[in-house]
Amino acid sequence: MEKTLDKKGRWRGLTVAFRMSPEENEDLNTRVRLSGLTKQDYLINRALCRDVVVMGNPRVHKLLRNQMADILEELKRLERGSDASEEFLETLRLVTEIWNGLKEG
Repeated sequence: MEKTLDKKGRWRGLTVAFRMSPEENEDLNTRVRLSGLTKQDYLINRALCRDVVVMGNPRVHKLLRNQMADILEELKRLERGSDASEEFLETLRLVTEIWNGLKEG
């Protein structure tokens, strides 16, 4: 079996694992999807306090469009008198930040 190397020619042979709640897992998966990175690359960048740079490509634009559709549905629900959850507000902030970054870049 051939070893898989990263972009800098390093072999990643260590495993790092931790436990999360279902809500934290959902939040993480949303952030990973919107970043356009693999979950491994996203977690490594965040764990090492590196910025996660979202590169605009058709896949990221499609994910943003789908996330915006979900946000619209949630806003319609909120319009009927419900309160916004903290998770929804955080997702809204994240999508807004990514969208603004894509417009600037």
